[in-house]
Order: sequence, then C-alpha cells, then structure tokens
Amino acid sequence: MDSIKHTHSLEEIDFQKYWLVLQRRWLPAVGIFGTVLTLASVYAFSLKPYYQAQASLLIKTNRTSSLTGLGEDLGRLEALVSQSSPVDTQVKIVTSVPVLQETIKALDLRDSLGNPLRIEDLAAALSVVSVKGTDLLEIYYADSDPIMAAKVVNKLVEIYIKQNIQTNRAEAVSARKFMWEQVPKTEQAVKQAEANLRKFKEANKVVVLQQEAAEAVSTISKLEDNIATAQAQLVNVTAQSQKLKEQIEVESQKAITYAELSQIPGTQQLLSQLQKTQADLEVARTRFQPEHPQIVNLEEQISALSQVLQQRVEQVAGKNQQVSLKNLQIGGVRQNLIQDLANTEKVRLGLEKQIADLNNTLFEYKQRANILPKLEETQRELERKVKAAQTTYENLLTRMQEVDVAENQNVGNATIISPALIPDKPSGPRKTLLIAAGGILGILLGVVAAFSLELVDQSVKTLKEAKELFQYTLLGVIPNLSRYGKTLTGRLDRPTPRVIGRDIHLFAIRDAYQMLQANLRFLSDKQLKAIAVTSSVAKEGKSEVSANLAVVMAQVGRRVLLVDADMRRPCQHHIWGLTNAQGLSNAIVDDQIPLNTVVQEVMPNLYVLPSGVIPPNPLALLDSQRMTALVTIFARSYDCVIFDTPPLAGTADVSVLGKLVDGLLLVVRPGVVNAANANAAKEFLTQSGQKVLGMVINGVNVKNEPDSYFYYTQESPESFSISQDSARVRQKREKGTGY
Repeated sequence: MDSIKHTHSLEEIDFQKYWLVLQRRWLPAVGIFGTVLTLASVYAFSLKPYYQAQASLLIKTNRTSSLTGLGEDLGRLEALVSQSSPVDTQVKIVTSVPVLQETIKALDLRDSLGNPLRIEDLAAALSVVSVKGTDLLEIYYADSDPIMAAKVVNKLVEIYIKQNIQTNRAEAVSARKFMWEQVPKTEQAVKQAEANLRKFKEANKVVVLQQEAAEAVSTISKLEDNIATAQAQLVNVTAQSQKLKEQIEVESQKAITYAELSQIPGTQQLLSQLQKTQADLEVARTRFQPEHPQIVNLEEQISALSQVLQQRVEQVAGKNQQVSLKNLQIGGVRQNLIQDLANTEKVRLGLEKQIADLNNTLFEYKQRANILPKLEETQRELERKVKAAQTTYENLLTRMQEVDVAENQNVGNATIISPALIPDKPSGPRKTLLIAAGGILGILLGVVAAFSLELVDQSVKTLKEAKELFQYTLLGVIPNLSRYGKTLTGRLDRPTPRVIGRDIHLFAIRDAYQMLQANLRFLSDKQLKAIAVTSSVAKEGKSEVSANLAVVMAQVGRRVLLVDADMRRPCQHHIWGLTNAQGLSNAIVDDQIPLNTVVQEVMPNLYVLPSGVIPPNPLALLDSQRMTALVTIFARSYDCVIFDTPPLAGTADVSVLGKLVDGLLLVVRPGVVNAANANAAKEFLTQSGQKVLGMVINGVNVKNEPDSYFYYTQESPESFSISQDSARVRQKREKGTGY
C-alpha cells in the first residue's frame, strides 16, 4: 500500500511539473493555438457546398473462360504478396492517369476559366475506396453541379471497365503472338531431342538396354562356370603331364619332338644300325686292343651314324634345339610314354587357350555390364528430354487454340453494382468538425511549442532548481507578489530598484526581508559585522536585496552602513537619490577625505556610501590596503556593513571583497540565471575559498512553486513563511534566542 501511495505521489509531482511548464509558456502556446484555430475557421467558412455522386463496383475474377475450359487464367486477379489485396490494386488503376485523362476528354471537362480540367484537379475531387472485408469499390466525386458529378462517376466507371476488358484481350493477343513465335522453336527442339536419342543408340549399339543387361548377367554366369570347369580339367591334365615327365625325364616340348622323330622310318633304321654298331664295338673291345683297326673302324661307323642321325634330328627339330640321341629309342614302352606325354601336353595347351579365350570373353561382357547403368541413365535423360519437348509442343498447340477462343471474348473483372445517381442534397463541408480539428491541432502545437521553448531555455526556473543547483543554505525568499497576490510582471531591467516603505507597501515582501535579516542574525553565534551581497549574473536584483536588507536591519534599531562596492555599474545612488560625485573610490584614493563627508544618512540608522567616481581599474582599488583599513573602520563604526558588489560573471571584485568581510550572500533570481552561469559561479566561489553564508531567492513567483515553499494564512493572503530552511530559525525564536 505504501509503494502505491509513493507511486501516486510521484505521478502528481510530474503532472504538476508539466502544468507549471504550461503556465510559464502560456503566451506562445495560446498564440499558436489562436493562430491555428483562426486559420482553421477561415478555411472552414471559405469552403462552398458541393454535391457528391457515388457508384459501387464489384471486383472479382471473371469465370467466363472457365465455362468453356479454355483460358482459365485469363482475367484472374491475384496478389503478389500475402499482405496486399487485388482490390487495392484496382483502386490505383481507377485513379490512374489514362482513365482520368480519357474521362476528361470524353466529357470535355473544363475549369472555371474555360481551360481543360487538369488531371490533378479531377483526382483531388475524386475518391476511390475499397470497402473493408468485401470486394467492393466505392467511387465518389464532388462537384458544384450534381448532374456533372453523376456523369463523371458513371463515365469514369465505363472507361475503367472498357480499359479492363481491353487489357485482358491485349493479354490474350500478346500470348498468342508469343506462342506463334515459340511453335517453330519447340518443334525444332523435339526433332533435336529425338535425333540425339537416335545417335546415342547407334553409337552405343543399344537396342533394349534392360534385356541386354539381363542377358549379360546370364552370359557372365555361364562363362564363369565354363572357366571353372576348364580350370579343373587343366589341373588334372597338368598333373598327368608332370607324372609322365618324371617317368621319361624329358621336358614336354622335347617329348613331343622325340615322339615325332621316333615315328620317322629313316630315323628308326639309323637308330637300329647305330645300336648294332655300338654292340659290335663293345664285343670288339673285349677281344682287341683300342688301337685295333676293327675297333677304330667301328668307332668311325658309330660317329658317322651319329652325325647322320643328328642331321636328321636337326632337319625335324631345328638346328637350335638340342636333342639327346639316347631319347631316340626304338623301344615300344618308352615311345608310348613319350607319345602319351605329347598328347597330354596338347590337351593342356588346348585347355590353357580355352581358359584364356573364356577370360577375354568374360572381361568384355563385364566391361559392357559396367557401362550399362551409365548408358541407361543417359538414355533415360535423353528420353525425358524427348518427352518434355513433345509435351511442351503439344501444350503449346493446345494453349494456342484456347487463346484464339479467349481473344474473342469480353473478359472483365468489374461489375457495376450501383451506378451513380444525381444527388439531390448538397454534401457541404463539415465546418464544425474542421474548426474542432483546428482547435485540437492548435492545442497540440501549442503544447509542443511550450515544451520546446522549455527545453531550449536553460535558465533556473524555480526555487527548487536553484537549491539543487547551488546547494547553499536558503536564508530568504523574496516573492514577486502584487497587492492582491498576483504575480508582478515588471521588467527585470527597471532603472531603479524598489525600497520597502517607499516603493513597496506589501507586507509579504517586508516580512520576507525581515525573515532574511533574522536568519542572518541567528546564522552563527558570532554576530556578522560585514556582508557582501553578490549574484551570478546581472539583473538578479542584488542591489535591491542589499538596499531592502539594510532597511529592515535599520528598522529594528541596528546602525547599518550600505556601501556601493560595484564600481563598474553602481546603482545605490539612484535608489536613494544621491549624488555620486564622491564615494568609496574617492575615499580609497584619497585617505585625507573625511568619511562623514561621503557617507550620507538616508533614513534613521541607515547610512549609504555611494561608489564614487568610476575608476579605470576597480579591482586595484578594492585590493588595496586602504580598502582593508576602510572595512575595519566601517566594522567598528556600525553594527552591520552591507557591500553591494558586482556580479560574479566576468569580474574578480567579489574574490577580493569576500576575503575582507564575514561572508557572502548570494542572490539568485529564477528566470535570469541559467545552469551554466550558476555552475560557473559556484565553481568560482569554491576555488577562491569564499565563505558563502547562504543564498536569497529573489523575484519568486509563488504560483510556480510546486513544493509549498510558501503558505498563506486565511486572514492575510499577503503574509507567508518559509516552510523548509527557516525551520531552524523559528526554533531559536521559540527558545527565546531571537529579538
């Protein structure tokens, strides 16, 4: 609950802040509001009554072509994006330049000067809207002549429907022309696709790929079986051949050669003679010595027979082949073995050749089988191209027939639901609505202008802003009130500041200064003897505050000296009507001048020391030993000395005087000083080490203070009290420490 109350309080503060902004900027806001309202009123009363004709159109896709089954897409309305509507597109078409231009030409529309009506003027009086949630278009046209208003609407509808039909027929003509251009190209594409397929089949010897693939698989299987059988036979024959070789100790090729030689009749006779001669030699060796003629003769016979037999072998087997004559035997067993070996080798060689042929055939079939999928894929692609080209060609011929039929039909998308009738009552402008709209717009622009000026204006506007900016003790608040509590609107640059009792007769302002001097008196236990009054910038009322503070102090019986230390723009001699021929500058320069000749009593207990002749360098005079001595003399001679000093901006006079007095009193006037100057002044006071007693907020508009710094009694609306920083002073009064 507490958080809810706190939030509610913050909202009230914000609202009140905005309301204060409007109060401060009411003049430009009211001026803008009045200007806008006046312009809206003048415009509303300047409008003439007019007649408005209306027609309704139904926008839909024409289904006439679909009844015949031909040209179904002709005249169809479709949106390109999901957020758009075909009806909205037709709105733009109705108000397009060709439609408006044809309407102006058909009705010979002219303006007040007799010139042909401009398209812009016709479009300005024309309104085409789509009825939300329907496919209806409503067309409005306003004119001072009711008959002309109805004619324009009806003619506009007629031209729009006519152009819509022409557009649809133009689409059919354009489509037919395009198709006629595409027919030869499509026919050529069909022929080219068929030719490519034929060339492919001829180049790859393709008849029926699927059947060929099945036969290839079967053939490969049979070949593998035959190879396996032949390899088994080869193993068997090879084993037999090896065994025969071991028996006769002859290689396969030589066994064949020996078998052939052995079968030659002449070879057998030579072998018989050679063997008989060798036998005779063996017998002779047993009987005779090796040198015996018979043995020598037999050896010569054996050598001659061997040479003849060798010649016979070379004639059969060739000179490069070595044949052992011992293998040429007449024995039947060995000859049969050699013959068997030769036959076996022939069988083995035949099997090896058969296996090699089968492997070559199998390799060729496998290669063909491997490329069959690729060939089949290429064939399917070529067949698809042929089929696609044929389909396109057939569709193109069919669509040409459809377009020929649709071209002769009147296909439109709009139907007249309600033609425009001649209006019998004028539809005059809604003046009250226009004026009200102008008033609302004026209020909005006024508020925007007020807040814009507030953002541009960087000045301190309220007492609260001044406190938050300077953060000095608030010693006094000088209101800006009239006798009846109204805000004073006097100029800030008035030539002579006002004085209590003489120029100001308001009790509220007098009480404010009395509260200020009381707060200064009880600010510390030590009595303040010398006070310098300054401000951040000029026109904040420091001279007026200095004078009136001196007045209220003198009225309570204190002997007060008011010194005009502003030797740049002195003002106190104007306030009290004194001459400025001699004053503070003269007393500093000439220490022989008696002070009683330059100090003048303006009212009981109040003495004024004017600034005197304006010197070329005021800072040099203020920073002199003579000025220090004068301050000491003044402090001994008077109960309180108030120095009216120059503003802080642009001068260093206050930094010198601030070291000679007990403290500075800073005058702040909302609406005059801005944040930049205030920050510069505060930084200057801090860096120079000045003792700031507090600040006085001058010229405060009570109505612009949202935080109740003032409250008024019911008996006297002019009396007020400070509700925050003066609480400590009131407590001291209640304890009896006041006066």
